[in-house]
Amino acid sequence: MNPMEKSGWTPFPNSEEAVKQARTVPQTPQTEAPAYRLAFMDDEFMTRRDLRPIRLQLELLKPEMILADRGIKSTVVMFGGARIPEPGGEAWAAKNEVQKKNLQANSHYYEEARKFARLCSEYSATTYYREFIVVTGGGPGVMEAGNRGAADVGAPTIGLNIVLPHEQAPNAYVTPDLCFNFHYFAIRKMHFLMRAKAVCVFPGGFGTMDELFEAMTLIQTNRMERMPLILFGKEFWTKAINIEFLAEQGTISPADIELLSFVETADEAWGHIKDFYKL
Repeated sequence: MNPMEKSGWTPFPNSEEAVKQARTVPQTPQTEAPAYRLAFMDDEFMTRRDLRPIRLQLELLKPEMILADRGIKSTVVMFGGARIPEPGGEAWAAKNEVQKKNLQANSHYYEEARKFARLCSEYSATTYYREFIVVTGGGPGVMEAGNRGAADVGAPTIGLNIVLPHEQAPNAYVTPDLCFNFHYFAIRKMHFLMRAKAVCVFPGGFGTMDELFEAMTLIQTNRMERMPLILFGKEFWTKAINIEFLAEQGTISPADIELLSFVETADEAWGHIKDFYKL
């Protein structure tokens, strides 16, 4: 084949060849000095404060390119608490008996999240796993349930993990080559929503609320298309966030309340999505 016919052909040597060549140079004081390292292979250089814009770009590009290569066009986003155990599981995050009781009482959301992910993934199979792929934060709790439900039916599922001060590892149900790790919260949240066709939010803490309000704000300000924004557990959410109070105070429009839909079950949530997109 003529080199010019190759996809992406260039007369210049590629970076992979440069890396191989750089590793074969003789060891001398000059070649072992940090200044001699190829810039993109120099961790000390790449983690300098001045290089933050480059790191932001890399975190945006890497998952985007991998998802595009896989042909993934749309996702269903599942947010929810890392601390919610599966039914019968240990409430490992509880600091007292009240928290233990409440976390165990909320464990049914784990099963609803798992079932909901199965429903999404069964439909996704009819699109050859190009549409409605389940994406979570890749951690424990509700996130694990979402990835697990997709895995139950053999579907690929995405996890967007993040480096935190305490130990964090992705759950065992994320598809390995769709398991991403982030340093920047902002880029991670952008990836959650870039392909989203629905956002489903289960009970959770500050992280879950941050993600919920990000999606609500983007939809309310028309920075993102209107889509199903579904909250599981009306009793929980109306206590945690009094949206009607904000409308009464005039700080949001009464119509903004309609951005949200409350459900209790996976079937209800999937029904909303099916009706919205006429599936």
